[in-house]
Amino acid sequence: MNKLARDDEEKLIDRSQRGDIDAFNEIVLQYQQTMYSTVFRLLGNADTAADVTQDAFIAAFRAIKSYRGGSSFRAWLLRIGSNMACDHWRRVQRQPADSLEALTEDDETHSSALLGVLAATGAEGNPEENLLTRELQELLQTALQQLPLDQRSAVILCDIQGLAYEEVAQVTQTTLGTVRSRISRGRARLRNFLLEHRELLPRDYRLTNSNNES
Repeated sequence: MNKLARDDEEKLIDRSQRGDIDAFNEIVLQYQQTMYSTVFRLLGNADTAADVTQDAFIAAFRAIKSYRGGSSFRAWLLRIGSNMACDHWRRVQRQPADSLEALTEDDETHSSALLGVLAATGAEGNPEENLLTRELQELLQTALQQLPLDQRSAVILCDIQGLAYEEVAQVTQTTLGTVRSRISRGRARLRNFLLEHRELLPRDYRLTNSNNES
């Protein structure tokens, strides 16, 4: 975000803190897609994500006086949204623990790059390419739902929403080391899932099992 955009945002925040609903509505318009995308990736259900997103913005407006600046406002908003999504998830479902297989640095980078497909806001190119992208997004979303909630949240915030590790730590209210561990483990699990379902991936995105190749 450039300085002009930050200045405009700070003015909207200041007005919102003084109870200006119109100013906060402008903030909502700016961040609603980011918030919804994060909540949807966490929960995997469009209707539920829409409800949680709406509730998150209501909660943000009620709490906006507590925002003191000096840190990312986007991260502040996503902390509210992701916390509410995680609370909802815990109420309706319990996530079992799985064993973790070994992961190489190259494998982790590949998994991270694949997740970038989920960050796309729209499809471009020919109809066939658009279809492949949608199919890949659906498979990646299914893969995300297999992750333990803490790993899913960290991976979504970092690899899809583009937050720095430090910002993810701020959003999830945990340490930088814990964030690094969750992201690494989450990427490993995603890669293992995609390896098991690689026949469903478009050819250009198919993974190979490095442990079985020379």
